[in-house]
Amino acid sequence: QVQLVESGGGSVQAGGSLRLTCVVSGFTSSEFCIGWVRGKERKEVAKIDNDDNSSYMEAVKGRFTISQESRGHTFSLQMNSVTPEDTGMYYCALALRPLHLATMTRQCGPYGFWGQGTQVTVSP
Repeated sequence: QVQLVESGGGSVQAGGSLRLTCVVSGFTSSEFCIGWVRGKERKEVAKIDNDDNSSYMEAVKGRFTISQESRGHTFSLQMNSVTPEDTGMYYCALALRPLHLATMTRQCGPYGFWGQGTQVTVSP
């Protein structure tokens, strides 16, 4: 049974920092993508794959860093210089990364596993 458990959310003033952590268990594939997704709109904030390729939404570039602390097991999102617009429920999500035969490249599939979320609140 795959489980994702987030931690590290909380309240912080604008300009401050938070570090979110996601611990994954029960997942055995070596090819995967982990994303941090915010809110009911499911906005993808940052994503990383098993090869440490990462991407970010434009609004957080230069401020947030996603990393793989322990391969396939622990992931983090370092949030610096936060603003009130960063407020929301942050979910850790896991996707498979299958090989596309047409291009012979691996790409992230849709997120199939989700954590329960951790709330981040940034005050002005």
